[in-house]
Amino acid sequence: MTDIAKTTMRSVLMLVVLTATTACSAAPRTFSPNDPASPLKLERVIPLPGVSGRIDHLALDTTHGRLFVAEYGNGSVDEIDLASGRRIGRIAGLREPQGVAYLDRLDEIVVACGDGSVHFYAASDRREVAHLDLGDDADNVRIDGRNGHVIVGYGGGGLALVDPAQARILNRVSLAGHPEGFRLRGSRAWINIPDRGAIVVADIDSSRVLSSWSTGMHRLNFPLAIDPSGREVVVAYRLPAALQRRDADTGVVIDTLPACGDADDLFLDGDRRYLICGAGHIDVSVRSRPREVSLRVVTASGARTGLFSPELGKLFLAVPARDRPAAIWVLDTAIARR
Repeated sequence: MTDIAKTTMRSVLMLVVLTATTACSAAPRTFSPNDPASPLKLERVIPLPGVSGRIDHLALDTTHGRLFVAEYGNGSVDEIDLASGRRIGRIAGLREPQGVAYLDRLDEIVVACGDGSVHFYAASDRREVAHLDLGDDADNVRIDGRNGHVIVGYGGGGLALVDPAQARILNRVSLAGHPEGFRLRGSRAWINIPDRGAIVVADIDSSRVLSSWSTGMHRLNFPLAIDPSGREVVVAYRLPAALQRRDADTGVVIDTLPACGDADDLFLDGDRRYLICGAGHIDVSVRSRPREVSLRVVTASGARTGLFSPELGKLFLAVPARDRPAAIWVLDTAIARR
């Protein structure tokens, strides 16, 4: 057997062992979202009439109580009034809308699409005011809280830094693969690059990659979150399914725990972590001494994207049309703490 074949065989065996270890872990305690003891309480179901296909990212305007929903398969972005629980507007005719964000300084909506286009709309009447082209696969969108700049992950490997007031690209960060989940803290960005089995740290002000951490035997790292303290990065992997904490400065692994295998969104809430799983549940990890407690809240098949608002104490879950009509579930995260 050649050295390459031996290395490949060892890799396969390690994956089998890791996957088996995850599968054999104790099952978490499971709740219905209507259970009084559930860590997430279903407060409201907001219908999304006429929406088919996959639903991607969400954005929130807390000032006006609006939620924006990127409906990838439907080619649309819906505007939801949270007070009434109704759709009040729609942007249609988009090519695979994926990323969406609300620009409070301009009262505009920014939408990133699979064809590489990025669109800016006046939130008051959903009129397009500008657009630009990144070439291919414009995906996740983040807003730099320091200056209101828009950061878009796109293509075969890049972050574009955009001045939304002029819809102008200020600079770019070149990456070795397509960026999936990424988070910002000051000038730093932590970026998942599943194509390369890597987590990259970049400085968006200087457009430099500072470091790249191998994910080792764990692959398909899509969601990522930063601890509010800035000391830890939390990453979810799909193969083998795991949730991992790393030191935010060095990348050193702190611990690795079992997780679901179809995670697409991850949020941190004090001593809790919410991992949204497409198999039809949200895994809630609660840090408590002497060990971490794992809970599970049943949702709906295919519901793997969402948005957590610490200001409102709500977790918004995008439920695609499968065995039920498409909808947004509003889950209360604060009531269970009272």
